[in-house]
Amino acid sequence: MSDIAWTCVVAEDEALLRRSLLDQLQRAWPALRVVAECEDGASALEAIAGHRPEVAFLDIRMPGLNGLEVAAAAAEASPGTRIVFVTAYDQYAVDAFERGAIDYLLKPISPERLDATVQRLQARGGSDAVALTKLLERIGPPPPRADAPPPLTWLTASAGRETRLVLVEDVAYFRADNKYTTVVTEGGEALLRTPIRELLGVLDPTIFKQIHRSTIVNLKAIAGITRDESGRGTVRLKSRPETLAVSQTFMPLFRHM
Repeated sequence: MSDIAWTCVVAEDEALLRRSLLDQLQRAWPALRVVAECEDGASALEAIAGHRPEVAFLDIRMPGLNGLEVAAAAAEASPGTRIVFVTAYDQYAVDAFERGAIDYLLKPISPERLDATVQRLQARGGSDAVALTKLLERIGPPPPRADAPPPLTWLTASAGRETRLVLVEDVAYFRADNKYTTVVTEGGEALLRTPIRELLGVLDPTIFKQIHRSTIVNLKAIAGITRDESGRGTVRLKSRPETLAVSQTFMPLFRHM
């Protein structure tokens, strides 16, 4: 195996599976330098944008942004990064992967399959943004897990001494507040004793999107999005006077809005 000095980002939300993949990569490609280990899509996207690695291994299903959304945004944030998708589905998107130029690994990952992927990566070199774009357009979002609970519909939050029951559909956005989360509705704010990352796993991903490491917005609450010369965005809300910052890394997710 060639000792190409590539850098790598690994994104997998399950700690044991992430550790297993890292161990397998160490054996299959000793010269590969892992610059970031991520457990959710947002941190993976930020790591790719920050490190601009030669390759990123992305689990398709992660809290918040899924691997497909991360790949779509990464194509703009770090166009030189080659993407390898990791999937547990024996049917979903596999045919599309086989027809395209994009690498994928099927869980559980066999040493032989990983070796073959490493060899293809080294032989091909740089990324194929056109092939990636076509693939993402063809396969669409990943299906929900059969054992996944339904999305959260209401929550309990505190406003001073008062405990409020808040319908999730009424939430304009969530904002990280140290170890807790501020819930913002048209009528005011309340404090939720749940870290924002945990919310990503229980919110409906088709309605709630992360626009910043510390902010999740209800897409139905958005009145408009503007982009400045630096590439950063600003969200205007329908029912709130304040605006929300969209980090430059996350702006590609709103390209079609």
